[in-house]
Amino acid sequence: MVQRTHKRPPNWKYEPEGLEGKAVIVTGGTTGIGRATALLLASRGAHVLIFGRHEAELRDAMAEIRDAGKVVGLTADQTREEEVQRVFELADAQLGGVDFLINNAGVPAESIEVGGYRGWEYVVKANLLGYMICARYAIERMKARGGGHIVNIGSLSADDRGKGNDVYVATKAAVQAWSESLSKEVAEAGIRVSLVEPGLVGTSFPTAHPPNQEVYVQEQKMLTAEDIAEAILYCLVQPLRCDVTVLKLRPHREAV
Repeated sequence: MVQRTHKRPPNWKYEPEGLEGKAVIVTGGTTGIGRATALLLASRGAHVLIFGRHEAELRDAMAEIRDAGKVVGLTADQTREEEVQRVFELADAQLGGVDFLINNAGVPAESIEVGGYRGWEYVVKANLLGYMICARYAIERMKARGGGHIVNIGSLSADDRGKGNDVYVATKAAVQAWSESLSKEVAEAGIRVSLVEPGLVGTSFPTAHPPNQEVYVQEQKMLTAEDIAEAILYCLVQPLRCDVTVLKLRPHREAV
C-alpha cells in the first residue's frame, strides 16, 4: 500500500511579522489600554511614541516603558490638528516615520440628557475626528514606506448600545463603520486596518465602573488593559496575507 504525503509550498508557513525596530504611535499611550500596549510593544523591540494630555501621566508612563525598550513622548490633545501635527513631526524626527498607528485615545460620555453641545462636540472630536486625523497623517507616511497597519480601538458598546451613554455609543458606532470602509480604501497601498472592540475593561478610564475593579477581574466580569494589549499585538504580528478586520473581546462572565 502506497502512503501518500501532502506537502504544502514553503510560502504557506505561518511566519508572524516581527516588531523589531518598527515605528509605532500609540495615542492615549500614557494610561490604561494605550500604556499597556506601548509597554508590550516596546518590550518586543518596537520603537514607540506615546502622547496624552497630562504631563504627570506622561512622565510616569515614560519611566515605566523606558525599562522595557525605546520610547519617546509628548503631551498633545488630538482634538487639535496642530497638536497632532507635532506628534507626527516628532515621529519623523525620532522614529524615522510610522509603521503602526494604535488609535486609542478617547474620552467617556453619557447621554445627551447630561451636559450640552460643547461637551458632546469635544467627545466627537476626541473619539472620532481625532482617530481620523491621526489616521490621515499616518497613511501619508505609510504609503511612502509601502505599507503599514492601523489598529482602531472601538467598543462592544457600538453593537450593545446600552442606555445612559448614547453619546459614547454614537462615536464608537461611527468608528466601527469608518474602520470597515477605511480598510477597503487603503488596502491596495499595503495598509491594513484592524478594529479591536473590548467589552468592560478595568482601567483608569473615569466611567461608572465598579470601584473594586480587581474583584470584577477575578470574577471574570471585567477585562484588563493588558488583555487588550495582547489582542492588539495579535493583530500586528499576523502575516501580511492575513487581515484581522474585527476582533471582539468580552469578559467571560460579563452578563452573569
